[in-house]
Amino acid sequence: MSFVEISNLSKAYGEGATRTPVLGDINLKIEEGEFIAILGFSGSGKTTLVSLLAGLIEPDAGGIIFKNKEIDGPSPERGVVFQSYSLMPWLTVFGNVSLAVDQVFKKKPAAERREIADHYIAMVGLAHARDRKPAELSGGMRQRVAVARALAMRPELLLLDEPLSALDALTRAKLQDEFAAICEQEKKTILLITNDVDEAILLADRIIPLKPGTPATLGPEFKVEFARPRDRGELNHDDDFIRLRGEITEYLMTVGAEANADLERDIVLPDLVPITQRLDKLPAAYARAAQTVTEDRYLEFSQVKKVYPTPKGPLTVVDGFDLKMKKGEFVTLIGHSGCGKSTVLSMVAGLNGITEGAVILDGTHVTKAGPDRAVVFQAPSLMPWLTAYQNVELGVDKVYPDASASEKRDIIEYYLAKVGLADAMTRPASDLSNGMKQRVGIARAFALSPKLLLLDEPFGMLDSLTRWELQDVLMDVWKRTQVTAVCVTHDVDEAILLADRVVMMSNGPNARIGNIMEVDLPRPRSRKSLLAHADYYAYREELLDFLEAYEGGADPSPEQLTSIQEKRAARMARQKAATKADMQAAE
Repeated sequence: MSFVEISNLSKAYGEGATRTPVLGDINLKIEEGEFIAILGFSGSGKTTLVSLLAGLIEPDAGGIIFKNKEIDGPSPERGVVFQSYSLMPWLTVFGNVSLAVDQVFKKKPAAERREIADHYIAMVGLAHARDRKPAELSGGMRQRVAVARALAMRPELLLLDEPLSALDALTRAKLQDEFAAICEQEKKTILLITNDVDEAILLADRIIPLKPGTPATLGPEFKVEFARPRDRGELNHDDDFIRLRGEITEYLMTVGAEANADLERDIVLPDLVPITQRLDKLPAAYARAAQTVTEDRYLEFSQVKKVYPTPKGPLTVVDGFDLKMKKGEFVTLIGHSGCGKSTVLSMVAGLNGITEGAVILDGTHVTKAGPDRAVVFQAPSLMPWLTAYQNVELGVDKVYPDASASEKRDIIEYYLAKVGLADAMTRPASDLSNGMKQRVGIARAFALSPKLLLLDEPFGMLDSLTRWELQDVLMDVWKRTQVTAVCVTHDVDEAILLADRVVMMSNGPNARIGNIMEVDLPRPRSRKSLLAHADYYAYREELLDFLEAYEGGADPSPEQLTSIQEKRAARMARQKAATKADMQAAE
């Protein structure tokens, strides 16, 4: 018999008319020492499956056999790491790990229990923070504590419920690499719940999607046969990785589209000009300034510098940020945490003063916030007591004061429909999921017809699969408006998908532009189309190499950065030559 065997497992919540099936007819066998990744969308029942395996809840039908015995409750033989860290805030790192060790190994001497706790704290790289409390730790460090605590119980089955999903993309990638090394060292049977395809491929032996539905069921199995240890940079070169990643992504996008088909009302937008772009007579000074404007210098950052006062003296966060953008261009900013990306965005939004230099939009110096610049933050900042429609209406009323009620309604409903909320317009914001709230934020931003769209990690709080959907939504709506846009992101794939140019920032403090990558990929774009493009992984490699060069606060030389660019160009040239040769052979 298998180490773990799940047979005909079903689970529902609620009673009578409100009863909601969550999982149905789940069957899975896991061998001892295997690493299985269950991949799926938010709300598809992944956490319910982990809770059943942990013995925290009981199934309605079917069962789970673990080591030839049916699971009928929790056990230290099955360790769990949840998405939320669940640490005791008044205890140190050592204290939090010791809680579990002391509970599981009560009969061992105190000195041995201390040794076990310290061993696993060191394994996750927190020996230096042993005596710190959770409030003194970053999100990534807190999750390391949770992993150390689970490992210290020495379970035979380790259950990981999206342990890294609350972290930004770069911290997540770093912990994935560390976690892969820990898993190799421990050699445990592991079941990972994740929404990240790259994470699943990097870590697992088998990947099994959880197909959304009422109830959710398991989809087709994908075997991962790459040798260990796996290096994400090397995998990016591997044709089998590219193929597997594409197959899994396409499957998930297909089932996601089937589960989230939305209705749209066919609306023709009224021919209205927002108050920020009225063609009334301009002030003389503005008219003179506007005469010098060209489409190549529609948005200009001129040696922008930001200094913050601190008790230890002035801190220069951004130093000499210099960039010119064309009208209609989409630029993404990427770099490690603390490199000043969001500071740059807040300055062009007029929400943060500029210490030196200037930001000029369409011939006018940016000195304060204004409706000509629409901002979508990581948290959408909706009025929770208002409906989705009313939240968009707030902005529309401001920028189209002379429009008729029907014209305003058409604008609001058009953009809400475009972001997939045609059937949720009248729902209060408080009743919407995080992904739906962010859709409202995107609809509101586009409805203002801004001169400049600013996006500050707009999908950073969402799971990977919801992020894919909204990236495609953003691209679809942007395709119609062609609004000039700047987006801050930690996500390499997002940066390439959205951008005409990716601006890579050096480490802070004194951060500046480290490299600019032109993205010559056809538009309109979708994630699916880019995965099939021969050059996509070459662009991806350049960004991964750039971020690695700046890893840990490093300061790479200009020669090192140039070699990264040349490496990408050479790869694309090889691909182009190979494609040409294949075409000639076919003729």
